[in-house]
Amino acid sequence: MTAACTAAAPGSPNPAAATTPDPALAQFYDQHLSWGPCEPFAQTESARTAFADPKFDCARLEVPLDYAAPDGERAEIGVIRQKAQGPGPKVGSLLTNPGGPGVSGMSALASLVSSGAGSGPVAQRFDLIGFDPRGVGASTPAIDCLDDPEWDAERADLDVDPSPAGVAQTEAENKEYVERCVSRTGVDVLANVGTRDAVKDMDVLRAALGDPKLNYLGYSYGTRLGSAYAEAFPGNVRALVLDGALDPTQSTVDRVVAQNAGFQGAFDAFATWCSQQATPCPLGQDPKQATTVFQALVRPLIDKPIPTGDGRQLGFGDAQTGVSQALYLSQLYPLLSQGIAGLARNDGSILLRLADFYYDREADGRYANTLEAFTVIGCVDEERITDRAEAAEVNRRAIEAAPFRDPGRGVVAALDQCAFWPVPPTSQPHVPQVEGLPPTLTISVTGDPATPFQAGVDLAKALGGSLLKVQGNQHTVALQGDACVDDIVSSYLVDLTVPAEGAECKLSA
Repeated sequence: MTAACTAAAPGSPNPAAATTPDPALAQFYDQHLSWGPCEPFAQTESARTAFADPKFDCARLEVPLDYAAPDGERAEIGVIRQKAQGPGPKVGSLLTNPGGPGVSGMSALASLVSSGAGSGPVAQRFDLIGFDPRGVGASTPAIDCLDDPEWDAERADLDVDPSPAGVAQTEAENKEYVERCVSRTGVDVLANVGTRDAVKDMDVLRAALGDPKLNYLGYSYGTRLGSAYAEAFPGNVRALVLDGALDPTQSTVDRVVAQNAGFQGAFDAFATWCSQQATPCPLGQDPKQATTVFQALVRPLIDKPIPTGDGRQLGFGDAQTGVSQALYLSQLYPLLSQGIAGLARNDGSILLRLADFYYDREADGRYANTLEAFTVIGCVDEERITDRAEAAEVNRRAIEAAPFRDPGRGVVAALDQCAFWPVPPTSQPHVPQVEGLPPTLTISVTGDPATPFQAGVDLAKALGGSLLKVQGNQHTVALQGDACVDDIVSSYLVDLTVPAEGAECKLSA
């Protein structure tokens, strides 16, 4: 991709004093990581292949399961590292998180390195660090709610019946989901896997890596980890890059509605692109009619899924998930066009493959715990809706914001899993208190479907930091090959040079 960007201006050092850890946690802060081969950490076949690369080494970080009881049960955090490539002096370690919540930071770091970030200016000066947040991936104890057959059944269960019987059935299934999480994971684990505890793990990891200050690159939900860390440990921050931001002040309801609006915007952008191609667009040549055409293609799948040629079938839920997965990145538009064209031919193979990618399903039918962790962490992080009238209003507003996702059966007023959660939330929306925080860099893409642009504007303001506006259609962009963005990110991380006010980059179409 080609891009245009603005000049940068110098930043300033951190004036805040470092946060002194609780003496009761000294055993964790003083630990030395034992690095070794990464293959034993792999949770999937694709990770096993990636982790076999000798450029990586891995370790386990010990942390208390409950920070209020540091002498009690312990948890282990999986960590992967690519050492700084040189030849210049090493600045330190750069912790990264890919978001979710629930995505493996170890696998994401390996993917980021293989896509080119492993040899650029940042990789020259930093040890690149990925970690699986507590409960996720290789970290233990692991979040576990569904086995593989139960996941297949969960994906096939649409929950689109708005009748009282349909609502009762949906809520019974959601209660059962929670019961499985409790029995297979444990209430003590469920109570301590939120962002509140993950950022404490990050500070222990910073110390174990030998860094006096944290350098961090967080994507999507990873920006929540970054802003929460900034509030908990402002004096321990050297540099924060927050890409694809969550607004820490935004309510859960407003975030759900805004995200749905973001995906509708991405769908409309795809429809416009599709109508301009030489090959006829499967949604027609009028982008204004694309949502209606898509609804006509996808709604019949509610009652009659179509075969995919491998003994499986594509239903309405997986079709919607596959489309949304492709909307994260404009480079996937050609594949999405093929997938939607397949619907008209009763071929659901492409959209099902895209949905499998979202669900972290291997070809052999095994699932990572990504989506289970997404639900569990969200339930302890987010505000809970326990009133059916409010649940109905949220669903109504979400459908109104993203009509391409509307199943056309009416608003379902069922409470979700979080309404039945057995432990209280550990976070709530608020303006972060970050006095003494050094200059930070927030990146926001104008056409980001999952974390709309305005959230990045609001986060940068909340942290008193710099904003890089990126014109384009994708979810997150840092260290992903765009020269304009990567130059600004590299200058900030290496030299603490922040971009000038009003800085912009533009991604190629």
